Formats: sequence, structure tokens, C-alpha cells
Amino acid sequence: MILLIMLAKVFSGAVLGLESVPITIEVDIASRALPHFQIVGLADKAVEESKERVRSAIQNSSLDFPIHKITVNLAPADLPKEGALYDLPIALGLLLGNESLKVAISDCLFLGELSLDGGLRSTPGVLPIALMAKDQGFKHIFIPQVNAKEAAIISGIAIYAVPSLKDLVDHFLGVKKLVPIPEEKLDFDFDTDYESDFSDIKGQESAKRALEIAAAGSHNVLLKGSPGSGKTLLARTFPSILPKLTEDEAIEITKIYSVSNLLSLKDPVIKKRPFRSPHHTTSHIGLIGGGTRPKPGEISLAHRGVLFLDEIPEFPRHALEALRQPLEDGFVTVSRASGTSHFPSKFTLIAACNPCPCGYTLSNSRKCLCSPHQISQYQKRLSGPFLDRIDLHVFCSDIPANKLSDYALGENSKAIRQRVQKARDTQIVRFNGAKITANSEMSNREVKKYCLLDEKSHQLLTQAVSTLGLSGRGYYRLLKVSRTIADLAESENIQVNHVAEALQYRQKDN
Repeated sequence: MILLIMLAKVFSGAVLGLESVPITIEVDIASRALPHFQIVGLADKAVEESKERVRSAIQNSSLDFPIHKITVNLAPADLPKEGALYDLPIALGLLLGNESLKVAISDCLFLGELSLDGGLRSTPGVLPIALMAKDQGFKHIFIPQVNAKEAAIISGIAIYAVPSLKDLVDHFLGVKKLVPIPEEKLDFDFDTDYESDFSDIKGQESAKRALEIAAAGSHNVLLKGSPGSGKTLLARTFPSILPKLTEDEAIEITKIYSVSNLLSLKDPVIKKRPFRSPHHTTSHIGLIGGGTRPKPGEISLAHRGVLFLDEIPEFPRHALEALRQPLEDGFVTVSRASGTSHFPSKFTLIAACNPCPCGYTLSNSRKCLCSPHQISQYQKRLSGPFLDRIDLHVFCSDIPANKLSDYALGENSKAIRQRVQKARDTQIVRFNGAKITANSEMSNREVKKYCLLDEKSHQLLTQAVSTLGLSGRGYYRLLKVSRTIADLAESENIQVNHVAEALQYRQKDN
């Protein structure tokens, strides 16, 4: 007996962390062997289940499913393959191996989950795979129609939105050609509607100023005050003064949300800075990222945006301590037996807390019910190394009754945002080519280069280091804040008043 073997190769991709790698799908059909369908190549349960989805999709699309021994290999074999995105390339490989199709596809990449009727469902991770396909030199990529808007922001590669398996076959047979989707130009010049505006916040002028500095330089802030003093409102209004995203930042964020399967199908490209506010019961993995197959946590979902931790002393100590490295490095590394994943986490931390368990130890209107020991234990929930990474420590005082009843509006968010945007534009020009977009991202070497002080400023800073007991990290963070204040003042050099203002927001190190 002569064993006839037909072999087909189709290309797809796998997402590892936020990056993607090419996957070769080899389909072997042995025509004179007992019918059997197996998938090899370190495939997970979802990939194994694709056998039945692919079979039904091919048959319900009025196409011939090969009744032979079928072996599908996902190469390279040492990389884990997960998800249903291999349904479409496996189905195409079967049709090619069965000679239902005869077409050259060596410069094409395919991905998509099949429904039983042959339609294509939404698939997570389309954007990083499409970017990889472009970098690897592929000329065409075929994706589910529902993911078209997500991939449309990529130029330099023909992207086809495929409604169903039958439509893809008709395209290759020449029955009805699919047309590449047009590239979508990202537009960030639009006014976003926010739930609250800075003009609605009564009092708290010092806190508003601190948040303006934080927005301009992407500095971390701790808001401390009695219950009802406006800490949460200030934090939730903070996004209304943030600078607009750059195109590169938008793509970075969209990649994270794509692999997390959190993109909206209607408007999948992230065009405004994310604001994440996890509850204090959030687990360590939920906050930092991880899992058996590592996924981004809240700190990565807040990348280039805001992470708001309300009632921060209530968060688990080990979760807060795990924030220290991402706050310093701008990324988090998650290691598992299957490999190591790196997730970006350049976010602005806004934390809020009460000064004591009851919240009124610094209040002028209510008496504190806590003992000194309770206050001490409560404040020790935030470690010194963690607090040292906070650039701006702000006290939110009680709002007087006459302020609350005052109907006069303060400065609105739009006016503040214009100053913030101007300062951020100055920083982008300053760090051109250095992969830095904000003052907070400067290394110590860059601080020495861009944060030069005159004699008076240097004397003030030297005295402050001694008085406040600043650490080396605190010293450099103080200089970064001073640089941001100078940028807001449109000053080329850091002046003594800029350093003095920055010092107001540093707490004394014990």
C-alpha cells in the first residue's frame, strides 16, 4: 500500500506577555491511514478543542473536510500556544492540504476563532500580532472582521477583515475578492467629556496645584486628609488635566488592552489616558500581574495613565511592597516555569488615605477617637521605602462651610490642562530621542544634565537635605519635581522658588 502524504504550511502568531512571535502551522494529511485528528506543539485546552470547531466550520461552509489521518504541528514546539486564534489557520491548512485550495500564502499571516457556522469571532491580541507580522516582513494579514478597527492603525501591511471562512476561500478562489481595510489616522485633538471638572472642587488650592505638577511631570502623589475633605474627588478629576496621548503611547496602551481582551469592539483604540482604581481587596496578582499564563495587572493597565489607590493603608502590605520596583523601573517582570514576561507600568500613582483609623486626628471640626498606638500602627502600614517613592505629599484640610456654600467657580480643567500640555511638550522636545516623555522618567545621569541649579538653589537644597533627612532617591526626585515646576513657569533654568515649592511637598524622612 502506498501512503500518500499532503503537507501544507500556514503562518500565525502567538502572544507572549505583550510581545508576539511567528508560529508556523504545519498540516499533514495521510490519505491512506485510519481517520484521526491530532494537534501537537505544546497546545492548551482551547487549541485542542479547535478540532471540533474547525471540523464543523469547514462542513457548514459547504467545503470538504478530509476524512484521513490529520496531524497539525504548531511550531516552534517549545513555546506554549493558547487561545482559539489558530482555528482559521488550521482550517486553511486543511483546505490547502486537501487541495481544495491551491494558492501561495508564504507572505500571509492568519488568525481568528471560528464559530461552528464558519463565522469569525473577536480574538484578543490582534494588535501585537499585526505589529509582529509587519516587522517580520509579511505582506498580508487576515483577521476577524470585528477586529478590523483595532489593526487599522498599522501602516505598511495589507490588513484584510474576514467575515467568515467561506469569504476567505472565495477571496483566494477569485469569486469575491476581499479589499484591504484603509489605514486609520489617529486623532487626539478632541475634547473629552469628564464626569467632574476642577472648577467644581471647592477649596483645596494646594492640592490642585500639586496635581497640576503631577500631571505635568508624571509624579506620584499621596493625598492625606479627613473623610469628606475631597481626596477621592480630586483624584477622580485628575484625568481631566492630563496631557493628550502621543501616537506611540496610544499603541502601547492598546497593545496591553488587546492582550487583556479589554478593548471595545466599537472603539478599540485607546485615545485617552487610562484611569484604574482597583479596590483594596484586589489580590497581589490582580494588582501587579501574573497567573499561570502571565497577564497584565492593574499597574500595566494604568500604563501611561493613572493608578488610583483609595484607602491605600487597607491594601495588603505585600501588594504595596511589590509596587516599589515598578514605581522605580517603569515595568514589571513576571517569571513562570513557561517563561518570563515583561509588562510596562509607567503610570502616575495617586494614593489617598486618612491620617488615622477614624480619620479625624488632623481635623479641626471633629475629635479623634484613636489612641497614639493605633495612629502609629496605622501609619506604619506604609513603609518608608514605599513613601520615599512618592514625590508629592499633600494634606487636604477640612473645607470651611463658607467655601462649600460659595457658588463661585474656580479655574477649570481646560485652562490647567493647557499649561500641563505646554510643559509636557517642553519635556518631549528636551528628551527627544531618549525614549522619555516626562521628567519623572529621568535617570540620575539625566537629572544631573537637565536639572542644573544656581548657587542659591543649591544652598537651599543642601540645607533641606540635612533638615529633612532626604535619601539619595528623595534628593533626585526633588530635583525632578523642581524641573517640572520650572517647566510650568516656562523657565529654562530651575530657580530658588521652584526648589522651595518642591520642598513643600516632601515629607521629613524618619
